[in-house]
Amino acid sequence: MMQIIRADGGGEQAYLDTMRTRAGQARAEIEQAAADIMEDVKKRGMEAVSEYSLRFDGAEPREISSEEIDAAYGRCDPALISALEHAAANIRDYNEKILTRSAEWKSPDGGTVGRVVRGLTRVGLYVPGGTAAYPSSVLMNAVPAKVAGVEELIMVTPPTENLNDAVLAAAKVAGVDRVIAVGGAQAVAALTYGAGFIPRVDKLVGPGNAYVAAAKRLAYGQVDIDMVAGPSEVLIIADDSSDSSYIAADLLSQAEHDVLACAVLLTDSMDFAQKVQQQIGEQVKDLERVQIMEASLDNFGCCIVCDNLDDCVELANEIAPEHLEIATEEPRKLLSGVKNAGAVFLGQWSPEPLGDYMAGPDHVLPTSGTARFFSPLSVESFLKSISVIEFDRDTLAPLQDDIVTLARSEGLTAHANSIEIRFREGK
Repeated sequence: MMQIIRADGGGEQAYLDTMRTRAGQARAEIEQAAADIMEDVKKRGMEAVSEYSLRFDGAEPREISSEEIDAAYGRCDPALISALEHAAANIRDYNEKILTRSAEWKSPDGGTVGRVVRGLTRVGLYVPGGTAAYPSSVLMNAVPAKVAGVEELIMVTPPTENLNDAVLAAAKVAGVDRVIAVGGAQAVAALTYGAGFIPRVDKLVGPGNAYVAAAKRLAYGQVDIDMVAGPSEVLIIADDSSDSSYIAADLLSQAEHDVLACAVLLTDSMDFAQKVQQQIGEQVKDLERVQIMEASLDNFGCCIVCDNLDDCVELANEIAPEHLEIATEEPRKLLSGVKNAGAVFLGQWSPEPLGDYMAGPDHVLPTSGTARFFSPLSVESFLKSISVIEFDRDTLAPLQDDIVTLARSEGLTAHANSIEIRFREGK
């Protein structure tokens, strides 16, 4: 089910090429369909949004009342509510500790400089419906936004006949301000341009299908977005000090997401790779979503055996995985060499689902190698900063010649005059 490759500069590179191209879901017809919807909503507003909602979801967009949200909360199992509140508390604590705050200080020239940090005014959170409705994603997107001080957080979700109670309960726990039943590319367009009772937002976050992802790409520039996520992935570096059953379970936990999900083991032991492969075959029999896991592992699962653990880290940096587990005898020794990863899980008692649900750091992570330059979603994703500069005559005076010199070197004489006029005789 899960192939084993010995790293030789050829086999593993061929696998990486397959892995990188698996996310080619942005087909031309999807891009064009999303573009048409975006343009139509821009021109016709709510009339267009309603038409698409009726066509694709069979219902008009509508505001979900606080009474409906409270009722959904009340229908949830108390154990689920407790778990949601526990997770929200951990997410809140993590983001409060990394929150960037406003600051001012004296510059080397004596003036005051600094920056004011503000939460965004209005953010839209997209939450899928149907089988892909995950209350944990509501928490992971909404709680950091509220910690940042976002003034209005609007959650949109497809207008299915029976909205997901757990999703609505999570919205209540996280402090979402408004919930609107509208989905698809039309929801993204409405939040981008504003349509009827759906206001324009400053930023769009949250996962969605290929049409939603395409619409978000098109929205970028009109509004900010979190990222355009590809299929989920986990990469595990493990040696024979680890329990092969744990490693197999972690690989399977990622493979159940989607047939395009990617699960990779890097190890320095062929014997250990074979044990993990055997464990996967045994465990998968007792799990649900077997067909999804088998398709994922058949096409995109792989054990790569390297000469040593340092080579494993080097290959991991090349892959730049969304999730990186280091389950070795001394995992922190390898952490210093990690350059590219969305989230790192140290030791075999820190499995990836811990990060998905409860640890506190966000599970909205860069995929498809974009961890080379993107960071996880966090409170910082919902902040903007404004530079502050304050000088008086005495602190500006020593700088005037250098400013004028630079301005005149660029041919900007009005810039130079702005400084010179302040120090002419009689001023």
